[in-house]
Amino acid sequence: MPPATASHASTLARDFDLRHLAPAFHADPYPVYHALRAYEPVKRMPDGSLFLTRFRDVQAVYRDAKTFSSDKTVEFKPKYGDSPLYAHHTTSLVFNDPPRHTRVRKLIAGALTARAIAAMEPGLVRLVDGLLDAAAERGRIDLIGEFASAIPVEIIGNLLDVPHAEREPLRDWSLAILGALEPSLTEAQFERGNRAVDEFVGYLRDLVARRRREPGDPQHDVLTRLIQGEEGGEQLSEAELLQNCIFILNAGHETTTNLIGNGLVTLTQWPEQRAALLHEPSLIESAVEECLRFESSNQLGNRMATVDTEIGGVAVARGTPVTLCIGAANRDPEQFADPDRFDIRRDPNRHLAFGFGIHQCAGLSLARLEARIAIGRFVQRFPGYRLDGEPTRGGRVRFRGFAEVPLELGPAAGRTA
Repeated sequence: MPPATASHASTLARDFDLRHLAPAFHADPYPVYHALRAYEPVKRMPDGSLFLTRFRDVQAVYRDAKTFSSDKTVEFKPKYGDSPLYAHHTTSLVFNDPPRHTRVRKLIAGALTARAIAAMEPGLVRLVDGLLDAAAERGRIDLIGEFASAIPVEIIGNLLDVPHAEREPLRDWSLAILGALEPSLTEAQFERGNRAVDEFVGYLRDLVARRRREPGDPQHDVLTRLIQGEEGGEQLSEAELLQNCIFILNAGHETTTNLIGNGLVTLTQWPEQRAALLHEPSLIESAVEECLRFESSNQLGNRMATVDTEIGGVAVARGTPVTLCIGAANRDPEQFADPDRFDIRRDPNRHLAFGFGIHQCAGLSLARLEARIAIGRFVQRFPGYRLDGEPTRGGRVRFRGFAEVPLELGPAAGRTA
């Protein structure tokens, strides 16, 4: 979508409705985000909710967890009713406030220490190199199905020590449950999401029973850690345990798949940046940060005002739902110079791709590691890779990524050290 003229931009902002979006928006939402930031940065939607696109407003809401609640028990009732989706999304870590949020997050974070994540790196390198070896033999791949999605399924499966033979349904369950978080929901998406929660809970009940009989090492096995709880502290209820296992498996899947897929596709669109990364592999860390900013895997967050307040000079009544547009905040020219330019040397790069404040993603260090290894080694192994046809978008507003990306790999270089 080309840059909008002033009159076109004001029309885009005026007519924007998150529940009724044109197909062009899915391909490129950024002209709409720019228009909203310029003309209606605190946009009141037809349903009475607010949609925020400025970095400073999004960060301010993230910062104030008391005024802007993550608890979704009220907001999700009309959307999901008394369904398995409602039970899941109102119990999981991301949609709760302290003290429940604090308790669960502490248990998860305790197994994601810097030392624990560093210990995962050799296994992650072996996994990525194995996928690249298989790709080299074929000469072309679907970047998503045959590479990007295989990495987080393996890593998160290992975190909860899910037996390899039982991992096949995890991605489909995850896509169905997260797909039901879209602003506008079809009956088919609703049914698929509920069925996935039921099947996932059924599977996890059995896995938890097995782990209670044979506990793992709580320093590395997050499931054992959640079952045992903090020493001398409160244990999770069975519902909290099961729903937060689903959350962990889901949280690391689609967003990391999208980060890897978005990053490698973006590098094909900015050849001088890819050339720089090839020439200086040490740029991979800042390249990953720019991938996170430029095409944020998770584009939207949600809060609810707990008191009468204001955002950016606009009065906000208690009970107003607020949508935080991370994708727009990360392209805000007030925060980022030349924000529509992909620049792997960008510094500083204080993006909001992982959120901010008490709800900042607990697995951000793990996601960064996965992206660094996956994107870095892919580019070095296949320096001439290119699109082999039109990529298929995932069709999501909240989670931005691809469903399928056909790649021709070209000649393979030797394995990276």
